[in-house]
Amino acid sequence: MADLVEQLRARHGELLRRCAFPAPGTALTCGVSGGADSLALLLLAVAAGCRVTAVHVDHGLRTGSAAEAEMVAAVAARFGAEFRAERIALDPGPNLEARARRLRHEVLGPDAALGHTADDRAETILLNLLRGAGLDGLAGIRPGPRHPIVELRRAETEAVCVAEDLVPFVDPSNRDPAFLRNRIRHELLPLLRDLAHRDAVPVLVRQGDLLAAISDHLRSEAAALDVTDARALAAADVVVARVAIREWLRIDDLDAHPPDAATVERVLAVARLDALATDVGGGRRVERTAGRLRLVPGEAEPTVG
Repeated sequence: MADLVEQLRARHGELLRRCAFPAPGTALTCGVSGGADSLALLLLAVAAGCRVTAVHVDHGLRTGSAAEAEMVAAVAARFGAEFRAERIALDPGPNLEARARRLRHEVLGPDAALGHTADDRAETILLNLLRGAGLDGLAGIRPGPRHPIVELRRAETEAVCVAEDLVPFVDPSNRDPAFLRNRIRHELLPLLRDLAHRDAVPVLVRQGDLLAAISDHLRSEAAALDVTDARALAAADVVVARVAIREWLRIDDLDAHPPDAATVERVLAVARLDALATDVGGGRRVERTAGRLRLVPGEAEPTVG
């Protein structure tokens, strides 16, 4: 195994220096679909010296998925990684992509590494811009242990597979224009390249880094604010107050999308004594009692404070 790791490092050392894998010897679960990005994730994690478990998640939506799992198992065995196959039930219908992603993340767990690249980050930034996201959304996918290869380009992950004589699985749904991300990938980004006369991905990634730094600073400021103190919340800088409210409302699920701007403003109205209570979605409401804000089940009755 040590010889294999050294061989992989010799071939892919330049890419490894741009990755964010944990220390050698660390157990690491990698979500591996069989595409070029996730296969490169698996190989580079092994090259980084991690004790890798490759997990293939089958959504049950496509024939031939068993063969994909077998391919991932064979690649994992070839490179000395453990393998696990998981199957989830997912019915066709609205928000298919989002529901599939959420279930996949639940199966993989919060510490699993995912094979997103800089191209994915650029696509996500544009997708979130079209959806009206705030700073966090416009920062896109952050580099770190959850996304250790996000500074690599898709062409580089494909090159890793070529170098290791692997034939990645190509998901036909990645060409389906029913998914907005696919139109961004195949239509919008090429158009931006044509308009700007340069590759738009590095530009978007740099913007994402700038917005991520601003977002992190605001979150740090918001963390010092007692969001349940109505008077303090109402008196705080409104930008910081909004961030504090967003973080509070999703404290039980930090991977969830933050509440929309209208919900945040309604909570601010409660803090400013302009309202007694407000619904915040998810069967919950915010109430003010004796100058304190409380997050309670939606069926609770508002209390005059």
